[in-house]
Amino acid sequence: MAEPPAGAEQPRLERRLGLGDAVVIGLGSMIGAGVFAALAPAAAAAGSGLLLGLGLAAAVAYCNATSSARLAALYPASGGTYLYGRMRLGPLWGYLAGWSFVVGKIASCAAMALTVGAYVWPGHEREVAVAAVVALTALNYTGVQKAAWLTRTIVATVLLVLAAVVVASLISGQAQADRLAITTDAGVRGVLQAAGLLFFAFAGYARIATLGEEVRDPARTIPRAIPLALGITLVVYTAVAVTTLAVLGPRRLAETAAPLAEAVRAAGMPALGPVVGAGAAIAALGSLLALILGVSRTTLAMARDRRLPSFLAAVHPRFKVPHRAELTVGAVIAVLVLTTDLRGAIGFSSFGVLAYYAIANAAAWTLAPGEGRPLRAVPILGMVGCVALAFSLPVISVLSGSAVLAVGAILYAARQTPSRPPTA
Repeated sequence: MAEPPAGAEQPRLERRLGLGDAVVIGLGSMIGAGVFAALAPAAAAAGSGLLLGLGLAAAVAYCNATSSARLAALYPASGGTYLYGRMRLGPLWGYLAGWSFVVGKIASCAAMALTVGAYVWPGHEREVAVAAVVALTALNYTGVQKAAWLTRTIVATVLLVLAAVVVASLISGQAQADRLAITTDAGVRGVLQAAGLLFFAFAGYARIATLGEEVRDPARTIPRAIPLALGITLVVYTAVAVTTLAVLGPRRLAETAAPLAEAVRAAGMPALGPVVGAGAAIAALGSLLALILGVSRTTLAMARDRRLPSFLAAVHPRFKVPHRAELTVGAVIAVLVLTTDLRGAIGFSSFGVLAYYAIANAAAWTLAPGEGRPLRAVPILGMVGCVALAFSLPVISVLSGSAVLAVGAILYAARQTPSRPPTA
């Protein structure tokens, strides 16, 4: 494939997002459908030990966030860990990070779209899911500022719903402190598996880094936005987990498909059930919006380097967005929604996300002191944590995730061509 002429400028995205926008996009990615669904399987894996799992997931997420923030400040361009891995570790590692992110998150997009459909119109999930994908792809096509505005609205709505759940649980006579007593029946593996499942709900801060080319003053904005978004999310998740566990207990929490709706019913406020259901649909919509944003930007970065078809590198002359990447990602998600049962995709996606962040931590470990290197322990603990959580997931998730990484390596070898020097 022919390379562009020497010195030719690649079209760049426009820097339109401030600190508030970046934090909101991170919150929209994290405070999404995961908190409405992840508590039940985490309780099934670890019982009341899910609180330990939540703390462990947050600790690993903090290490990953710190590493990602330092790298994003140094390399403020689209691509996230695909770019960092390529610049710091070599093209193969960057490609594997990008491959893990794009493939895993496209599966997550389809799962979020189907979640929207399940809450909005049960029995017609696929039709509603496709409509949601088309609508959000069209919104992203017209500019990232509109997407940030909608995400802000969604985050505010979901936070109100979660606050209602917490308040209802606290004022209920059903809450019992003894249900919060952490047991060790599930063992270390159960806690690790719960952490791996709950980590999926924290992973959205990567979206801030993948939007690095569209953030104003990225060297200051991104390192501030990522820990802010993560800290707010941890506070919200802890409040929801503690109150829900206190009302339902670990066994009942593990057995319900809709833990937050079940919690408000158990708290004696069944009228809040439909409100919580609507909040879950809105949260899934927000997650889907942020996921499409992040996947399309990583696709853009990989296409610029000829690791994906180069026509995907185009930037719309008016809207300043990677319109071909967005349309392609939207089309692939729609096909998956219509043709695939993705109930097992969350475990696979979690494996891919953890592989992605393991590479981010490895890249951060190579930073010099003058490049904003974090404490040495941070990327080391992040790497170890990612690997431990990834291999604690269900066996089918580990096998499928490893197979997808192997396929990515094979495709990388097949597409090997002389490439221009990487650019930040």
